[in-house]
Amino acid sequence: MEKFSEIILYLDNLLWSPLPMFSQIPVIGWLSPLAIILVGTGIWFTIKLKFIQCRGFKKGWNAVFGGFIKKTGKADKGGMTSFQALATAIAAQVGTGNVVGASTAIATGGPGAIFWMWVAAFFGMSTIFAEATLAQKYKKVGDDGHMTGGPVYYIHEAFKGGFGRFLAVLFAILIILSLGFMGNAVQSNGIATAWNTVFNKDGNMMMVNILGVNVPIIQPIIGLLLAIISFLIFAGGISSIASFTEKIVPFMAFIFMIGSLIAILTHIYWVPQIFEKIFVGAFNPQAVFGGTVGVMIKDAVSKGVARGLFSNEAGMGSTPHAHAVAKVDKPAHQGYLAIIGVFIDTFIILNLTAFVVIGSNMYDPSFSGANLTGAALAQAGFTVGLGTIGNIFIAICLTFFAFSTVIGWYFFGQANIKYLFGAKSVTIYTIIVCVCVFLGSLQEVDVIWNMQDAFNGLMVLPNLISIIALTKVVKKLMEEDDPKEMIHK
Repeated sequence: MEKFSEIILYLDNLLWSPLPMFSQIPVIGWLSPLAIILVGTGIWFTIKLKFIQCRGFKKGWNAVFGGFIKKTGKADKGGMTSFQALATAIAAQVGTGNVVGASTAIATGGPGAIFWMWVAAFFGMSTIFAEATLAQKYKKVGDDGHMTGGPVYYIHEAFKGGFGRFLAVLFAILIILSLGFMGNAVQSNGIATAWNTVFNKDGNMMMVNILGVNVPIIQPIIGLLLAIISFLIFAGGISSIASFTEKIVPFMAFIFMIGSLIAILTHIYWVPQIFEKIFVGAFNPQAVFGGTVGVMIKDAVSKGVARGLFSNEAGMGSTPHAHAVAKVDKPAHQGYLAIIGVFIDTFIILNLTAFVVIGSNMYDPSFSGANLTGAALAQAGFTVGLGTIGNIFIAICLTFFAFSTVIGWYFFGQANIKYLFGAKSVTIYTIIVCVCVFLGSLQEVDVIWNMQDAFNGLMVLPNLISIIALTKVVKKLMEEDDPKEMIHK
């Protein structure tokens, strides 16, 4: 087991850590191989699709908030409406990364990391447009009569024969393990840990032994509740998942926005300082930290880009499963909505966390008196902004964010279980996911976290190879949606 853990950690570092051999090269030498590939793909599609994230933003925004969705009618049998598909995608995107990820990036890379998160998200918008559009183009009706789709289907279109089959099966296995099983255990752990912080401040909570592990009693209680609720939603099928996400996503976003805005607006003097720290810190982190800690610009770049990409999931191949089952007139229509999903995830939800944490100054050890990071830093920041209810507020928001991610990631894994083993295997998959949700609440296991990171990185590769190979298809679908974009030959 120790040897296996070492292999996983090595693979994780290989994918997500900058390569020493390129350390002297500005920007490129500061990014991990995976970040370079993801950002490079975003730049590729930004150029090929003529800045679709800018030109198509208004169309996507109007589709989400302008009443267009309500006019599209009901979903096809076994599918979702366009808005339900977007809500399911956002449910998966908006998770602990928006709170824990943003706080960790600031703690390790300084406020300037947020600027580089914006850069990653900007280029990620073009990538996710391509993913969602292709997922719509190549969606299918499964053997259970339900609509299904995702990378495994457009991988087959990109690469015919045995190689395509190999890549599709590899992707399916990786996403089931990474998101469906290990990822949902990680999300459950985030929820249980946050509530343990609320109820176990003095460390005197009664302990209970579960499977040989002594944990505060609140954690297995939370885990069991999550597993039961998850099972009830999963058992209802795609209609239950769609109904849950279209209701919970707007609600959780509203609650988080209100709390964050109260924290910021009651400390309005924070705002000019926040923007100054972000922009100055992006290029000169030492000026922001005042020499308190040795943060170099490469840390701001690497942490910002990595955490930004992990948060919005652009290029990972996860959210196309939701976009594939939407009912739209043309494939590119769902691509425009996918752009708005990244915008909501990074430029709204993640930014609010960042603004509160930066404004509170709790990321600076000379101010807070401790090296805070992750959820602890977020809770400290919101306690400064909201007072004593800050801890509870973050615990509630993390519960909504992480649990919605559990629902979204379950759905993504389910599509790939059907692809590999057929619809009859879904029941077994559902039970395993619920068990992982419960076990994840008990204790953080480093190897599980590292495995999820490593498998996340590996599943990116077959996905990006395929969408790049299908660039001409994406471009054609974009042009068919808007005749003005047709290239005169």
